[in-house]
Amino acid sequence: MFWKIVGGLILAWAAFMVIGSLVGFLVKAVFWIAVIAGAGFLGAAAYGALKGDDKKKIGS
Repeated sequence: MFWKIVGGLILAWAAFMVIGSLVGFLVKAVFWIAVIAGAGFLGAAAYGALKGDDKKKIGS
C-alpha cells in the first residue's frame, strides 16, 4: 500500500512538472508575440504620423 501511494505521488509530481513546463513555455511565447506585435503597431503608428498628409484638415 505504501508503494502505491509513493508511486501515485511521483506520477502526480511528474504530471505537474510536464504541465507546468508547457504552460510556462506558452506564457513566454505569448509574451514575446505581444511584445513584437506592440513594437510593430507603434512603428506603424509613428510612420503614419510622420508620413501623414499635412494638407488634410478636419471638416474640410
